[in-house]
Amino acid sequence: MRAISTILVAGVFLWASSVFGSALPHDGDSPGEPAELEALSFESASSETYVLRRPDALRHLVVTGKFSSGPLRDLTRTVSFTVYPEGVIQVDGTGMVTPLADGEATLTATGPNGLEVATTMRVEGVDHPGPVSYPNQIMPTFTKLGCNSGGCHGKSGGQNGFRLSLFGFDSRDSYEWLVQEARGRRLFPGSADNSLILLKPTNTVPHVGGRRLEPGSREYVLLRRWIMQGLPYADPEEPVVTRIQVLPDHRTVASDANQQICVLAHYSDGTIEDVTHSAQYETNDAEMAEVSETGLVEVTGQPGDVAIMVRYGMGHASAYRATVPLGSTVDDLPEIRNLIDEHVFSKLKLLGMAPSEMCDDPTFVRRITLDLAGRLPTVEEVTTFIDSNDPEKRDQLTDKLLASTDYAEFFSGKWVEILRNKRQKETYKRGTYGFYEWIRQSFHENMPYDEFARSIVTASGPMTENAAVSWYREVKESKQQMEDVAQLFLGQRLQCAQCHHHPFEKWSQDDYYGMTAFFSQIDRKEGPDVDEIRIYHKRGKAGAENPKTKRTIPPTTLGSTALELDPTEDPRHALVDWMVHRDNPFFGRTLVNRYWKHFFTRGLVHPEDDMRATNPASNPELLDALAQTFIDSGYDLKALIRLICQSATYQLDSNPNEVNEDDKQNFSRYYPRRLSAEVLLDAIDTVTGSTTTFTDLPAGTRAVQIPDRYGSMFFRSSGIKSYFLSVFGRSEGSSASECERQSAASLAQSLHLLNGPEVQKKIAGGRAKGLAADRQRTVEQKVRELYLLTYARPPKEWEIKLSMDRIAKRRNSNPQQDYADILLDLIRSEQAYEDIIWVLINTKEFMFNH
Repeated sequence: MRAISTILVAGVFLWASSVFGSALPHDGDSPGEPAELEALSFESASSETYVLRRPDALRHLVVTGKFSSGPLRDLTRTVSFTVYPEGVIQVDGTGMVTPLADGEATLTATGPNGLEVATTMRVEGVDHPGPVSYPNQIMPTFTKLGCNSGGCHGKSGGQNGFRLSLFGFDSRDSYEWLVQEARGRRLFPGSADNSLILLKPTNTVPHVGGRRLEPGSREYVLLRRWIMQGLPYADPEEPVVTRIQVLPDHRTVASDANQQICVLAHYSDGTIEDVTHSAQYETNDAEMAEVSETGLVEVTGQPGDVAIMVRYGMGHASAYRATVPLGSTVDDLPEIRNLIDEHVFSKLKLLGMAPSEMCDDPTFVRRITLDLAGRLPTVEEVTTFIDSNDPEKRDQLTDKLLASTDYAEFFSGKWVEILRNKRQKETYKRGTYGFYEWIRQSFHENMPYDEFARSIVTASGPMTENAAVSWYREVKESKQQMEDVAQLFLGQRLQCAQCHHHPFEKWSQDDYYGMTAFFSQIDRKEGPDVDEIRIYHKRGKAGAENPKTKRTIPPTTLGSTALELDPTEDPRHALVDWMVHRDNPFFGRTLVNRYWKHFFTRGLVHPEDDMRATNPASNPELLDALAQTFIDSGYDLKALIRLICQSATYQLDSNPNEVNEDDKQNFSRYYPRRLSAEVLLDAIDTVTGSTTTFTDLPAGTRAVQIPDRYGSMFFRSSGIKSYFLSVFGRSEGSSASECERQSAASLAQSLHLLNGPEVQKKIAGGRAKGLAADRQRTVEQKVRELYLLTYARPPKEWEIKLSMDRIAKRRNSNPQQDYADILLDLIRSEQAYEDIIWVLINTKEFMFNH
């Protein structure tokens, strides 16, 4: 290993650390107590009458205070409660109401300043309780206790001979397994307390799952009463839960405040029941908020939005969203350039989080060239841009890059991955190359996105005539075709619903097979050439069988009723008609979110293809506005990108200020991200003046131009292989998710950049030799060129001095040089430039887009 200047390394890394290093932590200003309490109110459904219908019924009150200034606040634990007359209900300090006897009572909450709010509550069924419902009461209890989770009795085959339906999605099967299997040994109606279903979870009898149930608890009493009643299943006329409602669904919560949420189950007969105590809760960001088993949300003080996913019963889910502000005032905002800035800056003002300053010209030209073209800007592009005084130059550069072939090639690579354009055999080459070229041409010509999606989903014919058919060659099964389409174009991960109701969404098995039915009549035959196929619609009635119910489900779009289609009609066209309709809630929003992630590192919804109701956007208003604008534009992808790149939000600096250094979701600054494997390899080639040769591709092909994906570097016998691309996380194109691409740093990456033979060979290549041999320019001019090429900025004075000192120390200092001395001087100069290039490409400033 050549000697490296410690001073130069330290100097460059010192600068990089100043950009990307961590700053000292700080605490935001906590808002003071609002000046005056103006009103109290109970959170309730608009049509709700407070009725407790069983002896085990509960009602979790949420008392909200409205103040003369500041947000609404949860005062449930600070008010005092009184009940008149006594003996009908009782309420504790957390606002939980329990029934005592049938009747009616008035409950009053009194605030600190004497303000009151009152409501009437009625109790029924305490004196004469009806039968306990297994699906409506017992199964939710098992779910809350974790008994039917995938790690316990809900897993395939159960646990220790006892199984329950996963998350209670099939209550009839669970009932039969519990009541009838093992000769009924788990339940003793004649002696309920000796039932194994009570002895095991209380750990009275040894239980592998540990203690899950407390004797005398509400759940214990409910299970015991059900056993004593003779194990009823349910009344055939019994109402079922149609949806759950979370109150409140959104609230701005001060960093020093908590929020109790209430969960209401709405039944098919119009009745409402409080199920807060039986619901399950999960935060989407544990660093921002925690939630108790009874729905008390405690925020940590970190500003931003956090969501609490709420699940209850058989597949019902919803979410509560909290906005946590810093409490400070934001006045000095950049100029608003479009609707993106309106929504982002409005959110930042609400949070009290000042954005970073606008980035300078060198940062912008490098950032947008990497983001749009997937390459470093040339020295000429950088100098021309920096020297220009045109106030429109940033918008002009955006348009120039969007019109370039570099843009089409770079974004084609993005779609090649998730469309699985993957070579399994050498004979696949023509098909994968043809599919890539079709994708590239689509982006270059700016094909509307709805047409792009339709061309792929409804592709028919031979691969030689319709390149989009290649997608069906890799994605062969109708279930996989449906799952990929749902995830790619609709942001819906339906894989879970194949075997059971989706645990985090409303989609059922019927929804899964109803969507699969759109692909049930696709057939294939061999094409005219080896390993090529012809895709066609096979006449017949489309449908997919639900293996659980044995019912054939006709083509049915998500959330809709079954479609009546003629047997001669290809159902895929009806599917795309629904997908691209302007009222579709998924199609436009999913693409907008996917592209937002490309430019901002993180989607408004994260992950970018998990657009479920229980995973809300960090800025829902912005997502809705962007999606509507995209739809109104006729699904114009370049117009969407132009809107994003021209916004002040995109052009913010990556350096944090004193209040936004911990921000991860509000886009108060540009979030630096490491260059992708292909872009990094091309950038190293550019700086070192070398090239990478890829098998079967023309000389000079860049990594971002590789037309198809390949298997693992170590396990595939075909496809284009590159250790560099593999070690830096390039996707193998094996799934429809961008999550397959790895961006995390590793020791192998560091070692490869620092002293890997491939990189060392590149460093010793053309650039260093050319600079050493160039006698027409000064050392300072050559160092300036390196910095403009690598960082898209001129070097600072200290960087020039360090570089020149390094070169001077390497060179022969003898003023009387003969031919041998001149040759030695050239060699040493070349080594000096190699040292400088090695340092430059091993800094964060180079490896990150910032």
